[in-house]
Amino acid sequence: MSAETQRVRLATVWLDGCSGCHMSFLDIDERLIALAEKADLVFSPLVDAKEFPDNVDVTLVEGAVSSEEDREKIRLVRRRTKVLVSLGDCAVTGNVPSMRNPYSTDSVLRRAYIENSRPGSEIPNKIVPALLASVRPVHEVVKVDVFIPGCPPSADTIFYALRELVEGRNPDLTAKTRFGI
Repeated sequence: MSAETQRVRLATVWLDGCSGCHMSFLDIDERLIALAEKADLVFSPLVDAKEFPDNVDVTLVEGAVSSEEDREKIRLVRRRTKVLVSLGDCAVTGNVPSMRNPYSTDSVLRRAYIENSRPGSEIPNKIVPALLASVRPVHEVVKVDVFIPGCPPSADTIFYALRELVEGRNPDLTAKTRFGI
């Protein structure tokens, strides 16, 4: 695909995370207009699309894989995406969501819905997706092409990476970011 002749199909996905990476994405501010000149945002929690489309060129994934729903979603996204980007420390390492890993899913759900709730509460079994036994970073579930660490990564780092990817280049992020910033 030539970046000059065809618009890049861009998507963002939110798994188990706080949305801080999407907030940093939005902090790109007016530079989003520069990206929009070469890319179409075809899926995101920021737009109204309901189903992840086919033939996506670049997908940014925020958050860790912590539920069966997350696992199925990221597998679908990987099948339909050419370049998959782990965006932020939760996607790259599991970060805060993985703090539950030393505990059983039953004890986590009991703590959240029974012990820290009003008397007579129950663990929901229809609305809350089934938790996996442990939270995993995205690359432990599917192949990841680009890693952008940070909690969250800065808008400048995200813009740099997206600009490089939209131009058909692999971003060199070694001087741009590191874990936790």
